[in-house]
Amino acid sequence: MATMTYRDALNAALREEMQRDEDVFLMGEEVAEYDGAYKVSRGLLAEFGPKRVVDTPISELGFTGIGVGAAMVGLRPIVEVMTFNFALLALDQIVNGAAKIRYMSGGQIGCPIVIRGPGGAALQLAAQHSQAFESWYAHIPGLTVVMPATPADAKGLLKSSIRSDDPVIFIEGEMLYNVKGEVPDEEYLIPIGKADVKREGGDATIICHSKTVTPALRAAETLAADGIQAEVIDLRTIRPLDTEAILASVAKTHRVVVAEEGWGFAGVGAEVVDVIQREAFDELDAPVIRVHQADVPMPYNKHLERAAKADAPKIVAAVRRVCYRD
Repeated sequence: MATMTYRDALNAALREEMQRDEDVFLMGEEVAEYDGAYKVSRGLLAEFGPKRVVDTPISELGFTGIGVGAAMVGLRPIVEVMTFNFALLALDQIVNGAAKIRYMSGGQIGCPIVIRGPGGAALQLAAQHSQAFESWYAHIPGLTVVMPATPADAKGLLKSSIRSDDPVIFIEGEMLYNVKGEVPDEEYLIPIGKADVKREGGDATIICHSKTVTPALRAAETLAADGIQAEVIDLRTIRPLDTEAILASVAKTHRVVVAEEGWGFAGVGAEVVDVIQREAFDELDAPVIRVHQADVPMPYNKHLERAAKADAPKIVAAVRRVCYRD
């Protein structure tokens, strides 16, 4: 095991897959000469050269389209978007191109592309740069949506995503890049579509992903001091959703809180709750409660921003409610 940051784990995954397969290449704004806006691609230009680490113009629609075309003819592009807020400009290429080409070609043409970069809020980036769009992409048949929360998951899932024969939306946590954790040194792959139990417990389940995993674990520690043992399930992949892991935990604890960074309406949590009420309704001893961002554009003011976000105290309060301890 090596201890490294989330950023360096992503870098290791990119390097290993580019060494392994010469069809893998990276493209995006500032990925080459500048080593990446968040330094995820540090050192790759020097090792692989400008044909495989490609700086692009500021044109998400254009360079994402080039990536889709490259994937259709057999290459394995990794398209970095500086933030998924900017990927809105490339939605036509992603939704009407990458997601549909295998279906519309009768299986004759694949699209093994990874579109990756940070999503959600950071600190005081305001409404246009703080949006969590995972539920948008998960709504589209043909797209896989991956959101790792730890360095180990970041490496293992990115490597699996690059090897996927279908398009993957790989959303990183901007506030996670400096987080450190143990990462296996050897060849390390994590299957797409498998959730992870980040903490075991028997009194309530907290289902979360990406940047809500850390506050969920903090909430579980606070609750443990009050005699409530919460199980923390990290979805890791939004689509496909690991319904087996969700239902197994519900059957174990009988009380559930779903935490997510994005807005509540039509969010990831809504899908999770639907799975639970359809498949495990009789297991529930309390209604499922959701914790999510306030239904407003993200404020710039740091106090309002903090109030709008899902956090550990809100998760603690929700778990106490489902345990009838409030």
